Amino acid sequence: MLVDFYRLTASPIERVLPRICEKVLADNERLLIVAEPSLLDQVDSQLWSYARDSFLPHGRHDGPAPGEQPILLSPEPDALNGAQNIALADGRWRDEALTFARAFYFFDSAHIEDARQSWRALKDKSEAECRYWKQVEGKWVQGP
Repeated sequence: MLVDFYRLTASPIERVLPRICEKVLADNERLLIVAEPSLLDQVDSQLWSYARDSFLPHGRHDGPAPGEQPILLSPEPDALNGAQNIALADGRWRDEALTFARAFYFFDSAHIEDARQSWRALKDKSEAECRYWKQVEGKWVQGP
C-alpha cells in the first residue's frame, strides 16, 4: 500500500484536496475523505465551489446513498462507497488507512510531530511504501 505524506505549508487543505479528488476520479477510482466534522463542512463546501468549470461528485456518510458516491466525506474511516483510496485531511493518522490501497495523509505545522511519529511507525511496516511531498514555489515536489 502506498502512503503519501503531504505537508501543507503554502496552501490549505481546502485548495489541495480538490486536485487529489480530480486525479482519483480521472483514474475511475473512489475516494474516502476522513476528517473532523467541522473540517468536513469546509471540504464539502469547497468541493462544490473550488472551480467554476468543474464538478466533483461527492456526498456525506450520513447523506442519501453514501454507497453510490465517488467521493465520500466521513468522520470515520469506513468506506461505505467501496473506496480503495483514503484522504486523511485533518492531520490525524488512523491505522485503518492501512486497509486501503492508497492513503493521502495531509498535515500542517500544528500536526508535524504526529506526522513524524506516523512516518517512523509506517517505515517499519513492510506493506507500506511511504512518500513525502512538500510545496516548493507552488508545486508539489517529492522530498526526502
